Amino acid sequence: MHKYRLIRKLGEGTFSEVLKAQSVQTGQYVAIKCMKSHFDSIEQVQNLREIKALQRLSPHPHIIQLIEVLYDEPTGRLALVFELMEMNFYEAIKGRPNYLPEQRVKHYMYQLLKAIEHMHRNGIFHRDIKPENILLMGDTVKLADLGSCRGLYSKPPFTEYISTRWYRAPECLLTDGYYGYKMDIWDADLQPRRTLHGFPDPQAQFLQGVERARLVGAPSHELDHSRALRLYQISLIIEPYASSCSGS
Repeated sequence: MHKYRLIRKLGEGTFSEVLKAQSVQTGQYVAIKCMKSHFDSIEQVQNLREIKALQRLSPHPHIIQLIEVLYDEPTGRLALVFELMEMNFYEAIKGRPNYLPEQRVKHYMYQLLKAIEHMHRNGIFHRDIKPENILLMGDTVKLADLGSCRGLYSKPPFTEYISTRWYRAPECLLTDGYYGYKMDIWDADLQPRRTLHGFPDPQAQFLQGVERARLVGAPSHELDHSRALRLYQISLIIEPYASSCSGS
C-alpha cells in the first residue's frame, strides 16, 4: 500500500471496504478495494473468482478495469486496485427532484447490457446487478463488483442467499438455489424502472414476491420462458396494489 496515498473511504460492504487513493508515482486517482478476509497464499488469491473473472473479461469499455492486485503475504491482506469512477447509479438518482431523462436512461441501459452480454459470452454471470454496482464516469457506464459471479456452466444448486434482496429474480426467491444467468437479465430490467419511476419500497417488493408465489406457485428447477413471462406480467399488475398497501 506504500505505492498509494490513501485519501478517504468511499464505501463498505460485508466483505470489503473501498478507499479513494492516489498513486505516489503517477498521481493517478484510483479506487482500492480492501478485502476483510485474510489469504494464506498467492495461489489462493489467484484463484479468487473476482480476479479470474476480471482478467478474463478485460479489457472492455463497460466493465470496471482492474489495475493491479496488492497482496501482502506476511499479513495475508489483499487489496484490488481499480480505475476510479465518479459515482454509482444509486448516488446519481438519490434525492433528485426529477427522474433521469428517458434518453439518458436508454444510453445507460445500452452500455449495461453490452457489459452483461460480454460477461455471458465469456461464460460468466454476475449475480448481483444493482444500482450500487453500476458505476458512472460522465456518460460512461461500467459494471463493477464481480465478487459474487459464477461460471455460466456451473451446476446448480447455487447459494440461495445471493443478490441484494430487493433485486432478486423470481427463481432466486422461489427455488432452492436453482437459478442461472437469466437472473442478470431480470436485474438489468429493473434498473430503468428504478431510474424512471423511483426506488422500490421494501414492503411493496415483499408483497409482490408473496403475490407472485401465491398466484403462480413456486417455479420448477427449470423456469421456462412462458412461466417467466407470466411472472413478469403479474408483477406489473401487482405493483400498483403493492405500492398502495405500503403507503397505507
